[in-house]
Amino acid sequence: METTALTTTYNFSAYMIYLPIVITLTVFVSQFLFKNSKTFMIDIFHQKEDIAMATNSLFKIGFYLLNIGFALCIIEFFQIDTVERLVVALSEKIGGFSIYLGIMMLLNLLLFLKGRKHAINKENRIKNETPAL
Repeated sequence: METTALTTTYNFSAYMIYLPIVITLTVFVSQFLFKNSKTFMIDIFHQKEDIAMATNSLFKIGFYLLNIGFALCIIEFFQIDTVERLVVALSEKIGGFSIYLGIMMLLNLLLFLKGRKHAINKENRIKNETPAL
């Protein structure tokens, strides 16, 4: 009769640590970014707060979907058999995801700034085209 030795791995622990951390990071960054982007959105949409808030909510949902989806795509851990490897693997995954999340936050900020610049240019064109009475 053949016996197989059961080896203890920390893979399940890695998943149970990784998932709450990346989801919490995503929610925290999203809340911070979109709370502070309301001003940009209101400015972009020429003080039309209802349209600005609706658009901001859509950006927020897209941010969640994109980032949590990416976090789930990179979740795979390979045979973690020591606590040291668990810490290293988690550091690499969470660190890489944090860098990605920071880049996504900066890209969103650039989109808001570009939208604001476009709105200001449009407003200036309209002012210049209006005949003086």
